Formats: sequence, structure tokens, C-alpha cells
Amino acid sequence: MSEFFSEHINTLLLLLGFWIVSISANQIAKLFQQIKLPLITGLIFSGILVGPYIIGLIPTSAETDLRFINEISLAYIAFAAGAELYLIELRSKLRTIKIHSIVQSVVGMILGTFFVFMIIDLMPFANGLELEAQVVVSMLISVLFIAPSPASVIAVISELRAKGPFTKTMLGVTMAKDFFVVVLFAIVLSISKSLLSTDKIQVLDFVFLALEIITSFGLAYVVGKLLHAIMKWGERKYIKTVLILVLGLLNYTFSNFFREFSSNTFGHEVYFEPLLICLIASFYIANYTKYRAEFLKILNDISLYVYVAFFTLTGASMNLSVLSEVWVLALLLFVVRLITVILGSFSGSALNKDKAKYYQVGWMPYVAQAGVALGLVTVVANQFPEWGGDFATLCISVIIINQLVGPPLIAKAITIMGENKKRAATPIYDGVKDALIFGSSNQSLALANQLVSKGWIVEIATQEADIFSPDENIRILNYNKISNDFFEEVQASKYDAIVSMLTDEESLEICRLVYEEVGTRDIIVQINNPTNLEAFKNYDARIVDPSSAMISLLDHFVRSPQATSLILGMEKGKDSRDIVLRNNDLHGITLRELRLPSDVIILSVMRSSNVIITHGYTRLRLGDTLTLVGSDQSLDEVQQKFS
Repeated sequence: MSEFFSEHINTLLLLLGFWIVSISANQIAKLFQQIKLPLITGLIFSGILVGPYIIGLIPTSAETDLRFINEISLAYIAFAAGAELYLIELRSKLRTIKIHSIVQSVVGMILGTFFVFMIIDLMPFANGLELEAQVVVSMLISVLFIAPSPASVIAVISELRAKGPFTKTMLGVTMAKDFFVVVLFAIVLSISKSLLSTDKIQVLDFVFLALEIITSFGLAYVVGKLLHAIMKWGERKYIKTVLILVLGLLNYTFSNFFREFSSNTFGHEVYFEPLLICLIASFYIANYTKYRAEFLKILNDISLYVYVAFFTLTGASMNLSVLSEVWVLALLLFVVRLITVILGSFSGSALNKDKAKYYQVGWMPYVAQAGVALGLVTVVANQFPEWGGDFATLCISVIIINQLVGPPLIAKAITIMGENKKRAATPIYDGVKDALIFGSSNQSLALANQLVSKGWIVEIATQEADIFSPDENIRILNYNKISNDFFEEVQASKYDAIVSMLTDEESLEICRLVYEEVGTRDIIVQINNPTNLEAFKNYDARIVDPSSAMISLLDHFVRSPQATSLILGMEKGKDSRDIVLRNNDLHGITLRELRLPSDVIILSVMRSSNVIITHGYTRLRLGDTLTLVGSDQSLDEVQQKFS
């Protein structure tokens, strides 16, 4: 009994130490992001640093004692991958996605096995293995070659705000290949265990394999129903999060238990692949229930914690003595994989009859590797303890290289295909409120006068040469064509707001140029045709629709006349204003600690394009934009204080 408690106390102390180390690893990994390297790379490096081969904060026993962390993380990774396979969004590209996914997987598997077997004698741990074992190693490595990195693809798409047919196809193929590689891995792993067993392969082995896969699909349906029950249960997100992670761990616990039970009872190991079960279960939630958005939100909210724990532990488990011997071999395997990825992509493009540009860049998104590939490496290491550790170290070395090279290639492919919608950097505020208004209608002139009365410097851009300024504070700019040259000529980065009151076609081009080249955050557009609404939203424009604006304004006046009058500045001596926090002394202070005039109210705080629901304990950060209502005099006082 004392030994039982002693063992579990040691595990708890190890877990506590690992938790502290993981917090530090996360901070170290952020330094890698500053030099444009992925967070995952920083976490693995941190794990290596604190592992048993350098500092020694994480002992060698952690790989076994903290195995449950790996299993929870792997289940999470499979849940996240399956949830991204949303059929409705992929419908238009389904044929292309199927062709590329299947062709790339098959070509990668065949060529990968062949090429790896050709150089198998260069691997120290495989050099003395029997022929069957060498075939197994070649097959397992070739399966790992197929695995892409959905996390990397999604991160780059989000960063570049990429949209278009290539982006949609790339994301669909990445998710589908993730699914195929888990299924293929389950098949290859079963074949591998049969090849390495003392008995010859029999028809019964393939019957067991088929039953394993069919039963895995059945178990996936059960897990999917359990996930559905969890999502339906109450509103407490944290309880749902814990239950989802526990369900993932139980999935691994059951699979490991049944493998041992079947081996002792039937004389044959039956293993239900947990990654496959979790992936299909989350696919069910995403496509056949109404909880996809909430499920994705939960997974997204805990992603950082899972990745920090998983990749730090992965780095700590790497055998550096072997790594120092295999880095040249890792580079060779990276080149071999790159060749299989390129040939697989070319074959898919040829069969699908893609455009010429797809041949040029179609392979780039599939070089990156991360979560699922590392998860499969861990499974191999556990299944084949004789050489699994060295196998894992070599494969993780290749994955690290892929993860370093892959994300920049994803970004390059998106840019070449013209689907990079990343916004230009927002210009630094120069202390003067400037506005540029396109159009010389009576409404444009009236808006200019109103802004000037509020202390703005306004310029009106027009193609009409005979327009004269109605006010000495309003400058008229003439242009022949809307182009980036015009924006450079007028130094457009100085404007805090750009307004377009032209045709929808002209306004859309202005929005595109401002979004991609200038970076001004506030783009205001008066549209003429409501069907063009979505096109303008792609460039984060603030849209005024004349057909509905008046009704909306009257509605607000009816329901809340006092608040509407205040916000519109119609109350005498009262106004609303957006003020950016630039005072270092106020950085980190809570709203309740601010000394504001008694007639000033904070309506909202915007941070990184997100509106924060505020309360007294909300802490301000430099660059926050606060929307305030109050008297002109008090707002001037607050603006001076915040500046």
C-alpha cells in the first residue's frame, strides 16, 4: 500500500514539475516566433533543453510516467483534425480534393517505401534488422511522409486571411490526407506487427485487420454520440472541455486494455486505433450536429495548453545522442520526402487537369508536418520498443526540418496564387486626425464640413477639375485613376480614415488598395447595391447602405432616443469619440482605477480588431481603442491624458 502511494506521489510531483517547466517552455517558444519560426519548433527546443540529456529537469522516466499527457494530446489533435472536415464548405471542390488526396497518398506511400528501402542500410538502428523488419521500417516511414500539418496550414491561412479556390482546395486536401494517413497507418501497423511476429502471415490476420477497422468505425460512432451528449449538456464550457479531454484519454485506455486482453485471451492482439476513432467522432460532430461552432471554439481555446504540454514532452523525449548521429540522414530523408510530395502533387494535378500554376505551387502546402505525424511516431515508438526510440528520434528530426521549411512555403504558394489577403501594417498615429473622402457630391462636402468642425483635417479626392474647396481647411485632390501611385503621391498612410462615396466598382478597388497597400484601419464605404455587401466585408470595410441606414437610425431613435442622440453628437455639448491609448503610464491599469471626468462613459474597448466586453477589472493595453461618450471638454481632457 505504501509503495502504491509513494509511486503516485512521485507521479504527482513529476506532473507539478512538468507543469512549471511547460510554462517556461511557452515563454521560450515565443522568442522563436519573434524570429519568424513556428511556436512548435520553440516548444520542442525547450523540451530538449530541459530534458534528461542537457539540464535534466525532466527525467527519462517522464516519457512513461507522463504517457497520459501524450494520449490526451493525441486525442485532441485527432478531434481538431476531424472537426475541420466540414463537407458543406468543401462541396464545390470535393472532386478535386478526392483526386489529390488519394493520388498524393498512394504515390507517396509507394515511392516513399521504395526510396526509404533503398537507403535503409544507412540507418544505424535498422542496419542489423532482418529483411521483414527493414520492410516494416520503410513502410512506417513512408506513411509518416504522407502526413501533412493541418495546424500549420490553418495558422498561415488565418494570418494571411487567404481566400479563394486554391486555399479551399489546399485546406480540404490537407484535412482529407490527415484522415487517410490515420486509416493507412492503422492498416500498415497491423501488417507490420504480423510481419514481425514469429508466425507466418495467414488469411486470419487480414480478417482480424478488417474487423479492427470496422470495429474502429463503430466505436467512433459511439464516441461521436458521447461527444454529442457532452455538447448538449448545459452551458458550462469548462466542464465540457474537461469531459472532452477525459473522453479522449478513455479512448486510449480502452484501446490499450483491449489489446492486452485480446492477446491474453485469443492469442492475437486486437488494437482499435484511437486516432482514427477520435477523428471520425469529431467529423460526426462537425457535419451531423448543430454544435460544430461551439466544438471548434472549445478546441481552439485549449489548443495552446495542449500543444505546449505535448511538444515540450516530445522534445524532452528525444535522444540527443542518436540525434547527433543522424542529422545528415535526417536531411537525406527530408529530400526523399520532398521528392515524393512533389511527384504526388504533380500526379494529382495531371489527373485532375489543373492549371499550369498549380503544378508550380501545388506541392508547397504539404511539406509542413506537426501534430498527427508526431503522434504516429509516438505510437510506433511504443509498439516497437527494440528500435522504436531511435526510429522516433530520426523521424522527429525530419519533422522538425519539415516544420521549419513548410510554413514559409505555404505562405509563398498562397501569395503566388493571388489569394493572400493580408492587411498592410496599420500606420502609426501622428497625433493629427486626417481623413480622405472620395467623391465630390453634396453629401461628401457636408461630411467634410462636419469633420472639420470636430477638429479633423480633411481632403477630398475627385476626378472633376472644376471643384473648389468650400472651406480653407478642406483641400481638393485631383486624380486620373484610382491606383497605388495616387496613394503614394498623397502619402495615404497619414490618413486615419478613408471614405468612398463613388460607384461600388470604384469603391471596391479603393478598399482593396487601402487594405493591401496602405493599412488604414477605418475604411468607410457608401454602397449602392446591397448584393455587393460581402465583397466589401472581405476588406473589413465599414459599410453604409442608404436603403436601410435611415430605417435603422429611426429604429434606434424610437427604442433608445437618449442614447442615440448622445452617440450621434446631437445633444448640445455632448459627443462620442474613439481615443487610442498611447500613454505608457496607463498600460496595465484597470478601468476602475482610471480617474475620468464624471460625465464620461466608456462604451467599449477594441483590441486587435476585437471588441472587448468591459467591466471594472478590464486591464488596458497600449494601442487599445476606447469609445467614450461625454462632453467635448471632458473628452478633450481624456484624450490628452491618454496621449
